Amino acid sequence: MENKTLMTDYYELTMAKTYFDEGDKDKVMYFDIFFRQNPMNGGYTVAAGIDEIIDYVNNLKFSEEDIDYLRSTGDFNEEFLNYLKDFKFTGSIYAVPDGTPVFPNEPVITVKAKAIEAQILETALLACFNHAALVATAAKRITDEAVIDGKKIPVMEFGARRARGIDSAIEASKYGVMGGCVATSNTYAGKKYDIPVSGTMAHSLVTNSANEYEAFLKYAKANPNNCIFLVDTYDTLRSGIPAAIKVARDYLVPNGYKFKGIRIDSGDLAYLSKEARKLLNEAGFTDTKICLSNGLNEYTIRDLVKEGAKFDSLGVGDNIAASKERLGGVYKLVAVEEQGNLIPKIKVSEDSIKTINPGYKKVYRFYDKKTGYALGDVIALHNEKINKKEYTLVCPTDEWKKTTLRDYELKELLVPIYLNGEQVYHNPTVQERREYCKEEFKTLYPEIKRLDTPHEYYVDLSIKLLNLKKELITKYRGNINNGYTKKL
Repeated sequence: MENKTLMTDYYELTMAKTYFDEGDKDKVMYFDIFFRQNPMNGGYTVAAGIDEIIDYVNNLKFSEEDIDYLRSTGDFNEEFLNYLKDFKFTGSIYAVPDGTPVFPNEPVITVKAKAIEAQILETALLACFNHAALVATAAKRITDEAVIDGKKIPVMEFGARRARGIDSAIEASKYGVMGGCVATSNTYAGKKYDIPVSGTMAHSLVTNSANEYEAFLKYAKANPNNCIFLVDTYDTLRSGIPAAIKVARDYLVPNGYKFKGIRIDSGDLAYLSKEARKLLNEAGFTDTKICLSNGLNEYTIRDLVKEGAKFDSLGVGDNIAASKERLGGVYKLVAVEEQGNLIPKIKVSEDSIKTINPGYKKVYRFYDKKTGYALGDVIALHNEKINKKEYTLVCPTDEWKKTTLRDYELKELLVPIYLNGEQVYHNPTVQERREYCKEEFKTLYPEIKRLDTPHEYYVDLSIKLLNLKKELITKYRGNINNGYTKKL
């Protein structure tokens, strides 16, 4: 990745200057990235984006051109600009590995760093996580619905032309495959990440030819080993499929090639696919595959399966690469170091969901030893010891809701990515992350993964953390009531 240090909100730099001017540039701060709601009204989110974060941090440096630009704004003094000349990341970053299911309000990334370093990272880290996790989550939801009679149907990521820019398209291909897609249409991503590439043909070849037969024959001669004909340009059943069959009989079969498949990209896909299967079978092409595309999402795929549609693969673009949803990851200060002491910090809001969980924390996941299913997560203070034999999960909003766990395995979710400025994390390949994601999701109960009204996964606070949170809320509310409010 090129140096994109300035890909940060301007206020990160004005905040950094404030810390510098106040003598707080070396003050160690702790920030958490978390989100408050799963996208798509779903029951989970797929953690993603670590590799992009690593690329950004490894290239974090203010160039002379960057400093000249900042100087030109007139907002920064020479002392601060000179400090930026030698700027580099010296802190620590912990994150939940890509492909792990994560849930609202638990830290997915924690940054421990000097004030200016931590502040400057905010925008880029949020951009990396929010986009990657959204794409991976969309892909996971879509690929999980592509199942017929217990058999997984391959889904290809076709979203490059719908993505929000070139870089976004490349990342969407990567995270789409991580979330469960088997291939991408994006050739650049295929080369860069060693992802299988796939594609068929465009309607323009048909409209630029005298008829569908002529177009398919041209394509067959140019691509005899990869003949998947796009049959819906004019009339799928009356002209498209008959023309494809005729080219197969006239050219492919006589020359020893296989009629690989057709793609239907418009119309009633359930009806057309069933009729297409009949036509192909009647013509003797029982092994010829049917690919469906056209604005598919998890719900339309579920309906296709329910309606008995006949298909062997799916091409999905818009709803993986450019979902209309958003993931609202946020970056909040949770603790600072002062005179050798760790001081927890909290943001209090009238809206209880926006009152953050304070302190430097760890996240633990409990797994049932008998079934392997995840039972719930607990957010605890970093120095807490979690009982490995019995633990009671307490709902942070309704404390009377308690679940006591026994006979479980415990896993710490946040792993070190950087320690004291050094990368210590080995970044897996896209395919390795895909397999990891698949295995991780086997640990979730089906009720959490269903599309409609999914069961809420338990994410609770340890008693110590819950008490700390209540103590700080009382403290700062009291300061407001007894402090400057009265003076006003």
